[in-house]
Amino acid sequence: MKNNDHELIVSGVHLELTQAMKDIVREKIEKLFRHEERISRIRFELEFNSTVTKQNQFVAKGHIEIYGKPMVVSEASDDIYKSIDLAVTKLDRMLRRRSRLKKVKRKHPHEIDIPAEIPKVEPA
Repeated sequence: MKNNDHELIVSGVHLELTQAMKDIVREKIEKLFRHEERISRIRFELEFNSTVTKQNQFVAKGHIEIYGKPMVVSEASDDIYKSIDLAVTKLDRMLRRRSRLKKVKRKHPHEIDIPAEIPKVEPA
């Protein structure tokens, strides 16, 4: 699924994806693309884990490929739509935190220590 110049890949592991699941993921992920324009690709995996009892058998994993360190989250719950919502919320928090930290670093640059004396030059 292409979203402008961004790419969204939705896959199912031990789970048949319905159109409703794909639409929900696409709808929720669109806000992440609006928050950060440098995202190149988002991979979203929906997994059914039959070895686990009723609790936490649906897992949603999100991978954001972005300049720098990629962001990876995984959320499990007893409902697939709840897992999707939790994973997207966590990815959104990670993007907002990353953006906030970049702004703080931009506004408060650290000083550079130069071990040598720099000679002062008279203007010509």
